[in-house]
Amino acid sequence: MIRIVRTTEGIKIDPTGKLAGRGAYLHDQRECWTRGLRGALAHALKAELTQKDRAQLEDFMNTLPHVETGDSPMNE
Repeated sequence: MIRIVRTTEGIKIDPTGKLAGRGAYLHDQRECWTRGLRGALAHALKAELTQKDRAQLEDFMNTLPHVETGDSPMNE
């Protein structure tokens, strides 16, 4: 799981899990991030994602692996 946190400076990816602020977690698969960026992540963080936030999150998302259908933790 990867933590994303809303800070006073904006949305940040928190690999340590220790940044102060409202956080949300996404699996480390691209499909989970795609779903999260459709609106669930903003809702969980109680914040509107700016274009800059969205670009940063999408850049990170593009480094994540794709999961074959049936292998996703969401299917368990």
